[in-house]
Amino acid sequence: MWVTSSCTAALTPTSVALGNFDGLHLGHRQVVQPILNRSPEQNSATILASGPNLRSYAGRDENLESEPPATCYNDSAAPPDRAGSSHNFDSLIAPKAEGNSLSGIDSDGVDRLYCTVVTFDPHPQEFFTGQPKKLLTPLAEKVELLAAMGVEQLVLLPFDRELAALTASEFVEEILVRQLKASRISVGVDFRFGRGRAGTAVDLQSIASGYGIDVALVPLHNCGEGDRISSSAIREGLASGDLTRANQLLGRPYSLVGTVVGGQRLGRTIGFPTANIELPPEKFLPRFGVYAVRVSVKHGWEKIKDESSSYQGENPKSLFPGTPSNLSFVNGVMNVGCRPTVDGLQPTVEVHLLDWSGDLYGQTLSANLVEFLRPEQKFASLDALKTQIQADCDIARSVLAAKV
Repeated sequence: MWVTSSCTAALTPTSVALGNFDGLHLGHRQVVQPILNRSPEQNSATILASGPNLRSYAGRDENLESEPPATCYNDSAAPPDRAGSSHNFDSLIAPKAEGNSLSGIDSDGVDRLYCTVVTFDPHPQEFFTGQPKKLLTPLAEKVELLAAMGVEQLVLLPFDRELAALTASEFVEEILVRQLKASRISVGVDFRFGRGRAGTAVDLQSIASGYGIDVALVPLHNCGEGDRISSSAIREGLASGDLTRANQLLGRPYSLVGTVVGGQRLGRTIGFPTANIELPPEKFLPRFGVYAVRVSVKHGWEKIKDESSSYQGENPKSLFPGTPSNLSFVNGVMNVGCRPTVDGLQPTVEVHLLDWSGDLYGQTLSANLVEFLRPEQKFASLDALKTQIQADCDIARSVLAAKV
């Protein structure tokens, strides 16, 4: 997947999904679907493979959110040749789907559209408030999820005063028409854009039609018992420990992805060694407490690098359940919190892998949160803590065995 923060380096012409997709939840994936170079049947299978019953919702609510990913190229390098003949595409993050290569010419010799997600960096809310925004899917996770869907390009628009000052008409003409050469656009019906967020999705459709651009307005959706699918609802579920609700809206387990770093090694002294996972600082943490988790450990890492956004890291190739990958999954018990029994001050994420041992330092783990077991608590002694951890492990084994 090609990722850039410069429209001049973007592959064109494009079909564009536009928004702030934080979480890339079931509703977001409905917005991305219309721009993919796949049949409707293939798109539906990708979006709903692990999700609950999904229903359209015609009302208005908060904007469908969406956020930025990373790259294996960078803005200083020349983008792939439009004919795809002079560049080696083996280094792309996602394998090419049948009929979905990054060549600018399709099988009939006709100029094709690049499936492109366009989003903003930083998140507009962060720009206007000056407060860092915690993200459900930091850059690396978002790249993996988009690549797994078949998105070919991610354009991170630098959200600054100049971009914020563009009117709705200017944004369409300058960004979407002139720079990205969009022929198709997909947005949620509650999308707002332009100076003062004055432009609506209907305005976008009207303005774009003057340039001959088709705009798909994707309805809002709910699922299950009518729960509105939104990033805010997912955050609420995670903050309260309601993983069933959060995971249902996401369409996959919420994941904590990070590198194993050294810790105090206290777990080893009581018979429960843990891997301390260093997360991106912007990652949204769920309710402090203990979780039953399934942990993936990648064998053979693939670099993801985006110099244009100062990102460099390594992450598992696939975070979608059921998507082929070279990940091994291990059951575990995870603690998220400040470890009050040992007077911890800063939040940490530690996972004890059940019936497994080995050296994980420097490895990148992805922990899928399956069930919230209990809130964080302070114990009178390390022996009492050890007894509780054993009980947590027993419960986690039962929970995870029941949810195979």
